[in-house]
Amino acid sequence: MRKVSLIAAAVATAVTATSAFAVDFNGYMRAGTGISASNYDNSDTGDLAINKNGIGRLGNENDNYSEFGFSEELKTGEQTWRVESMIASGAPGESGWEDSDFNVAQFAVKAKGVLADKEATLWAGKTYYQRKDIHITDFYFLNTSGTGGGIENLSVGDQKLSLALIQDNGSQKVADGQKAVLTDAANTDIKACDGSPSCELDVINNSSNYKDVLNEKSEDVNGYIADIRLADIDLWSDAKLELAAAYNFGVEKADQDLQGDDGLLVTGIIHQGMDNGFNQTILQYGTNGYGVQAANFWGAGTYYDRSGDQNEATGYRLINWGVMNLGESWEMGHQLAYLAGSDIGASTLDIEQFSVVARPMYKWNNTMRTVFEAGYNAGEKINDDGNAVEDFGNSKLTIAQAWAMGDSFWARPEIRVYGSYISDLENDDAFGSGEDNELVAGVQVEAWW
Repeated sequence: MRKVSLIAAAVATAVTATSAFAVDFNGYMRAGTGISASNYDNSDTGDLAINKNGIGRLGNENDNYSEFGFSEELKTGEQTWRVESMIASGAPGESGWEDSDFNVAQFAVKAKGVLADKEATLWAGKTYYQRKDIHITDFYFLNTSGTGGGIENLSVGDQKLSLALIQDNGSQKVADGQKAVLTDAANTDIKACDGSPSCELDVINNSSNYKDVLNEKSEDVNGYIADIRLADIDLWSDAKLELAAAYNFGVEKADQDLQGDDGLLVTGIIHQGMDNGFNQTILQYGTNGYGVQAANFWGAGTYYDRSGDQNEATGYRLINWGVMNLGESWEMGHQLAYLAGSDIGASTLDIEQFSVVARPMYKWNNTMRTVFEAGYNAGEKINDDGNAVEDFGNSKLTIAQAWAMGDSFWARPEIRVYGSYISDLENDDAFGSGEDNELVAGVQVEAWW
């Protein structure tokens, strides 16, 4: 009887908890191929991908990437339980059949209506957590995605508060005893041998020229991100402020001494709505491992460096980007960014750089458009004496003829035929054969749904 009662209860629950919709299939993909004029030395595919976060991604990508998402909403009373899953795959795109990297990018459950605040969402699992990106440069300036849990969109007055704890493990190098190695004197004796193994062995066995060096091993570190965000802060007409703080910390295991200090990343985002589009201004400040990320186009969130080399680092970046209509037939997206940091890495270098990217688009009709993209990114690394030790920079100009399902800047799918002229501003042999510039032509498709 007990078994029958359990089955009956399960059936009753399944009947009352009904699916609100059919399974939702969503995702993203890009794929394409290109031919470079001088067969770019460092490319296995003929395509180019040079600093796309700093100079723009149009005509500057050399891989295939796809995301396949499946989700289902179950409703019971006032509650909505959403099960989300996503597989992500990346491949060079070199042939019709090739091995690819696959990752379970998302697998989470998000429940709305289960808390006293019915608009708040309780979640746990692995998810893309409120990522912030600039599409034309594929730059995620705030991304703490991973496995964890939290509460989103709790009402605090007119604002929305979100809290999350996400795992972000890493590794560090630690001492593992000492090992004896031959000094230069003994190595010189070996080089003077006649090449026979017996001669080299005789030198080793009879040599006193040894020195002790520190041996190292890699060990795992348990790391976490405490993420707090407050959104929908009213400023002025059509303008809102969002604040975010990510604190990345390690938890010591037994007999473990952590090398990397905890890091804090603080972000402020002003979103300005306009009649002809939108504009965002972002200010970020980071310490230690997050200081290095904030001073570079490396994203900001996970993949925290726990080596200890960045314990004194600080960094910040100021970004402005947006998309706007410039008339009946023109739209444009842009990115302006200034990034700087001090005590970056073990060599204690300072760094500063800036980026300008513009993507204007002319719409011939509801399907066909011509897209232009110009990008420039340059900077320098500075030593403790204030002298520049390395200048770096790239520039790019792309022209693409494209066809899309609609006339919006964001209309996808989009098929493009493009030509790009890419330059390295500091390396005269950046592309092989003494070339500091490269011309590439290709075809690409991009879609989301």
